[in-house]
Amino acid sequence: MVVWLVALALVSFRLADAQQPGKIARIGVLRLGSPPEPQIDAFRQRLRDLGYVEGKNIAFEYRYADGKLDRFTILAGELVRLKVDVIFTGNTPAALAAKKATTTIPIVVAGGSDPVATGLAASLARPGGNITGITVMNEELAGKRLELLKETTPKVSRVAVLWDSANPGTALVFKQTQAAAQELGLQLQSLDVQSVSDLEGSFKSATRSGAHALDVLRSLLVAIQLRRIADFAVKNRLPSIHDRSDFVEAGGLMSYGANIADTSRRAAVYVDKILKGTKPEDLPVERQMKFELVINLKTAKQIGVTIPQSVLFQADKVIR
Repeated sequence: MVVWLVALALVSFRLADAQQPGKIARIGVLRLGSPPEPQIDAFRQRLRDLGYVEGKNIAFEYRYADGKLDRFTILAGELVRLKVDVIFTGNTPAALAAKKATTTIPIVVAGGSDPVATGLAASLARPGGNITGITVMNEELAGKRLELLKETTPKVSRVAVLWDSANPGTALVFKQTQAAAQELGLQLQSLDVQSVSDLEGSFKSATRSGAHALDVLRSLLVAIQLRRIADFAVKNRLPSIHDRSDFVEAGGLMSYGANIADTSRRAAVYVDKILKGTKPEDLPVERQMKFELVINLKTAKQIGVTIPQSVLFQADKVIR
């Protein structure tokens, strides 16, 4: 009788325990723009592949800066107060804001420049602290983008570079661009753009100086003005290059850089490991090694440029 009662109590306890709702992991998503975003779709899909179901064992808290850099500090603070389990973001300024807001909540970055040079991590192998993720190391691709411009238009000698000196990641890329230009015998014209109001003046400066091409370095401002920049390049028949394919889709000529959707998918694996107990400091920062060249042939025709076969053969995607 006693044994039967004990067994019954055990079964009742297990049934009650099984009926308790499981813990729902809360992911804070800190982004520059506004939805929808293909990168976030890729991130969420990979988490679904790993067994996470929204409303069942995972939930997302989205915070979008709407293109305003100064909002990152406020939004990061909101996510910290919500006590999310992980903060996921995709650029250096957002990661820096999150790092300033918390030293305990894990932060996973998908993209951004050298995390060591920008102060996010102690080293790639042992990042330390609460930050890890995937880095694009965009500055190392600066020379390749200039090479592509020169191979596409061999007569180019003066390249206008649109960048934001206030962005630490972009500043690193510009420094490497300068070094690469010297090796290739190219003259650079710096177009330092820190606000939307700076754009028009930079455009005029590029046309007055007789720039032969445009190298667009990613920054938060550039990300929300891609179409305007691409339109300027087309109107002035300037071959242009950027690091992401969204620029080419907006009308730019070429892009060479990481596949950001792939980077976001890989970052989801980091989030999964952290939710399962791995500390961020024990997850080495991974360098993205998969890069793609995208070319817009429609734009090439508009600006009167014939893309050499040697360049077309390198392309991963061609927009016609």
